[in-house]
Amino acid sequence: MRPQLRRIRWLPRLVLSLLAVGLALTGLVYALTDHPKPVQAADVTCPADTPPLKAGQDVKLLSWNVQYLAGRGYVFFYDTLAGDGPDTRPTPESIARTLDEVVDVIRAENADVVMLQEVDRDSKRTDYADQLQLIQARLGGAYPCTATAYYHRAAFVPPPKIMGKVGLSLSTLSKTSIAAATRYQLPRICGDPVTVAFNFKRAVLGVTLPVQGSRPLTALHTHMDAFAQGCTTMQNQVAAVQELLDTTPAPWVMGGDFNLLGTRAAYDRLRERERAYFNPDTELTPLMDNYESFPSRAQIDSGEPEFITHYANDPAVGRPDRTIDYFFYSAGLPRTAERTRQDDPKISDHYAMLTTVRLP
Repeated sequence: MRPQLRRIRWLPRLVLSLLAVGLALTGLVYALTDHPKPVQAADVTCPADTPPLKAGQDVKLLSWNVQYLAGRGYVFFYDTLAGDGPDTRPTPESIARTLDEVVDVIRAENADVVMLQEVDRDSKRTDYADQLQLIQARLGGAYPCTATAYYHRAAFVPPPKIMGKVGLSLSTLSKTSIAAATRYQLPRICGDPVTVAFNFKRAVLGVTLPVQGSRPLTALHTHMDAFAQGCTTMQNQVAAVQELLDTTPAPWVMGGDFNLLGTRAAYDRLRERERAYFNPDTELTPLMDNYESFPSRAQIDSGEPEFITHYANDPAVGRPDRTIDYFFYSAGLPRTAERTRQDDPKISDHYAMLTTVRLP
């Protein structure tokens, strides 16, 4: 009886020890990861004397996933279906070259508003640089106002191919005044609690641009999840974006990398191997149904190369083959120009998107 009693006495201690370890690990995960609110103010820098837009003005907007200035010539571990791409980070030389190329495009296009996705800020893989500051500094004061919001931030991400600090942001640069900026949290990708804690926390960044003599223009952009087959992440994120747009006063423009095809015809054109990333009936349908877009359904269905926005790093793809970046517009907002800038050689795995709207 005595040995059995000893075992019984040790059981509460074992349980308490396991609880203490569990609480310690939970606290560590919480301390290492980011915990944004559903809606919160985004970081804004804007001199008080920056002039506003003017009623009736044409406003040119550029939206671009710049792939954290990694550049070309890489197949990153996440670029292949099997997750076995050989590269984990770009070289400093590639980052410097791509910074030059991105800045050259922004200068050449001379857009009023520049909305960039995948901008690294204090990430191990890009040597802890603030890429927003680097871009803004190289532009020499042409874009005095900026707004930025993280959508992947952690003091340490443990998987061996990352193994370090992460800071990935949506960033907006503006020639004219920004009155306010807001970060809107999107629904998270499914998974176990620890993986979800360290994973992306996708978001929308919206900026309010004052307009002299008229209502302000809201410019929004996002970078939605990918590789979310098997759960309702993409439907949930699209629904959240639609709810946001439905409650945003006009005029507004939304751009970004939606990581979704626009139509069934776009799916059917993909080779069998690339279809694994997508569902045949696209989750983007509610946005395509409810708002005018560029590219439009007809443009996507045409199959014309000028409407392709993505050139995968995966060498098995080997060519630009899909449209997953878009602009959406509030009802009745006139557009005077729109195009995809297809640089050769490519600068990022996404092409820059451009649109010009005319303010009321």
